[in-house]
Amino acid sequence: MKFRYLVTAFLGASCFATAATAATLDDVKSKGHVQCGVSQGLPGFSNPDDAGNWQGIDVDVCRAVAAAIFGDAGKVKYTPLSAKERFTALQSGEVDLLSRNTTWTATRDTALGLDFTGVNYYDGQGFLVRRSLGIKSALELNGAAVCTNTGTTTELNVADYFRANSMEYEVVAFEKADEVVAAYDAGRCDVYTTDQSALYANRLKMENADEHVVLPEIISKEPLGPVVRQGDDQWADIVAWSLYAMVNAEELGVSSSNVAEMRQSKNPEIRRLLGIEGTFGENLGVSNLWADHIIVQVGNYGESFERNVGKDSPLGISRGLNALWSKGGIMYAPPIR
Repeated sequence: MKFRYLVTAFLGASCFATAATAATLDDVKSKGHVQCGVSQGLPGFSNPDDAGNWQGIDVDVCRAVAAAIFGDAGKVKYTPLSAKERFTALQSGEVDLLSRNTTWTATRDTALGLDFTGVNYYDGQGFLVRRSLGIKSALELNGAAVCTNTGTTTELNVADYFRANSMEYEVVAFEKADEVVAAYDAGRCDVYTTDQSALYANRLKMENADEHVVLPEIISKEPLGPVVRQGDDQWADIVAWSLYAMVNAEELGVSSSNVAEMRQSKNPEIRRLLGIEGTFGENLGVSNLWADHIIVQVGNYGESFERNVGKDSPLGISRGLNALWSKGGIMYAPPIR
């Protein structure tokens, strides 16, 4: 979900001088948990189950960071945030980390005193329609009423798409995501547009989810990933390498079910990943077993993807761009060496 914020020119980046002061890790250790900003409920990404336990691919990033620091993925507390609140909460120090289906853009990365630390889901804006309409392509949407969130780049993207393809449309916009979903489900518009991942997730909230289909077109680039405050390189490194460890583990074939076996591996890459060789954890300021703890308690990237949003999950999303670079996707992590 992409909130379009206004950064007044005379304030500039300096107005967000709440950047981290190179002590985030100490603060987190002192309070005994990672405070993680998440969505207000997006299935597959960050959503509480019936018992109030947060789950999702974004939640797994939070859990991985806790596992790296404490050796315990459960040492996380979650702060649900709207699109409007999310950046302020991070800037002010209310949360240590934002892992909330947030698109990495130039403005967000340079003008808000924030840093993105990687991509945990490559997304793009798409369209959802009723199966009964028989529409197979977004190019068939001329004259459609389109539901979306007001004040977002989603509005701008759809305007560009329809204009570029010489099509007419009527926008039906609401501030809150749940209002958009409810309006579409009630038939107030023909099409619902937002990030494709959110279309799959929000479809589950509809009265008859199987009556709706996501069209194949992707009309924008939406790299989603965790965000931290600028000014604390160590904390940014910990968050980044917690995600990278999960991606590298999948590439090396190390999973939560075979870690014990893999600890006996002669492969130097696996031995570095699991802390058997090298001092990569110490370089981060955590245990050398940081990645081992992540893999045992959270799993590798592929496990997290399939469990939360993959074909065997209620969302049923294929890996696509989020497959490993070696398997037709673009998911890639720097090496641990």
